[in-house]
Amino acid sequence: MKFNQYTIHELQDKLAAREISAVELTEAVFARIAEVDDQVNAYITLNKDEALVQAAAADKLLEQKKGGPLCGIPLAIKDVMCTRGLRTTAGSKILESFIPPYDATVIEKLREAGAVICGKVSMDEFAMGSSNENCAYGVPHNPWNLDYICGGSSGGSAAAVAADECIASLGSDTGGSIRQPGSHCSVVGLKPTYGRVSRFGLLAYASSLDQIGPLTKDVRDCALLLKVISGYDRQDSTSVAQPVPDYLSALEPGLDGLKIGIPREYFAEGLDPEVNEAILTGIAELRGAGAETVEVSLPHTDYGVAAYYIIAPAEAGSNLSRYDGVRFGYRDKEADSLLEMYEKTRSQGFGDEVKRRIMIGTYALSSGYYDAYYKKASQVRTLIVEDYQKVFSQCDILVSPVSPMPAWRLGEKTDDPLSMYLADALTIPANLAGIPALSVPCGFSSAGMPIGLQIQAGHFNEEKLLKAAFNLESALEVKGQKPKL
Repeated sequence: MKFNQYTIHELQDKLAAREISAVELTEAVFARIAEVDDQVNAYITLNKDEALVQAAAADKLLEQKKGGPLCGIPLAIKDVMCTRGLRTTAGSKILESFIPPYDATVIEKLREAGAVICGKVSMDEFAMGSSNENCAYGVPHNPWNLDYICGGSSGGSAAAVAADECIASLGSDTGGSIRQPGSHCSVVGLKPTYGRVSRFGLLAYASSLDQIGPLTKDVRDCALLLKVISGYDRQDSTSVAQPVPDYLSALEPGLDGLKIGIPREYFAEGLDPEVNEAILTGIAELRGAGAETVEVSLPHTDYGVAAYYIIAPAEAGSNLSRYDGVRFGYRDKEADSLLEMYEKTRSQGFGDEVKRRIMIGTYALSSGYYDAYYKKASQVRTLIVEDYQKVFSQCDILVSPVSPMPAWRLGEKTDDPLSMYLADALTIPANLAGIPALSVPCGFSSAGMPIGLQIQAGHFNEEKLLKAAFNLESALEVKGQKPKL
């Protein structure tokens, strides 16, 4: 295997034994980017010169038997997290020249752990999308079939990991944006509990829903990277001062005593038969590892999409009001008045999907409609939270599909926003409830496209997700399969 194909934990050993240097590893990653990224289009901004400087610094620490858990490991960052001195666009024209003066807290944690930042990867503009086709800098392609979407909004993150253009990546998840591309690209993707990972320095889409998490080549790497980025941050008022466990210790064989809930609403009409078959195979493997299964109900699941597409756009309309051409970002230079400058800047700087959601959110919050829409959606959100609370009194985790269907062809749904929104029906409820959820590869369709299995757990129970995913990964022959580019 080439160096860029290894996992974090495999490379930790090789770097510590000096079988490879961090500079050699970083050069191997950039060689891979040069080889395939013209096909995959995962990256928006490369950071090669600085990455090699970071790698050389990591080598000095490794020679002294020092360095953090990610020392010398090349990572890709979704282009929605502030990186000091490195362009951060959120996939939008309105931020095409924005260079942050500070790091997001998760980036600080990565640097402290010794990671090498390779660059910023593609995403749906301001994380609004399910296919990564809403990006001002070109559309990334699925490494398993370049004619297919890689999922969104963290599509570049998942594609870069699957194509070995980085060792691991960070994404963000507002309604499934880590899990869905993880499923479509056959990588592990985890959305932590809301408040587990700091959002400071994350360019906000919907502040009560957004959460940063890892996309990795296997479950062990996921646990390792989650440990690095988790923890309380006083700069984020939604961060929770909860102790961070050693997630790696949860990765033990056997699931004796674990009770798995199978939510009947997640296996309803419209589920692709091949997805259904793959998930049932995964459930059988979990039983084989010692778990017990029980059918459960989350009766308000069907209302999740409708509630989400009121709450998220409402928060987006507020968050994105700061992009007005005055303080930073794109500004129209032809306007004759301040009002005209606002109008032209935002009309030209935002893409169609972002403008659509801003308008939906503004309408939902407008006078006379707030109670009918936003208040009602918030009440539905509470019902979804209560559904989960009841279910987790009956079982430890929930197992279901991530997406109702495998990845679809590029352009297939771009003219049908509602169809695109419904692709998130099985991932959105976890964001509304703030619970952790994970996607783990569990098979392929007859067309050769990946299928992921979703595991959900109660608040701050990431260890249960990781243990179940680890056992499933060990039982299936999916890990280690690579797309042929």
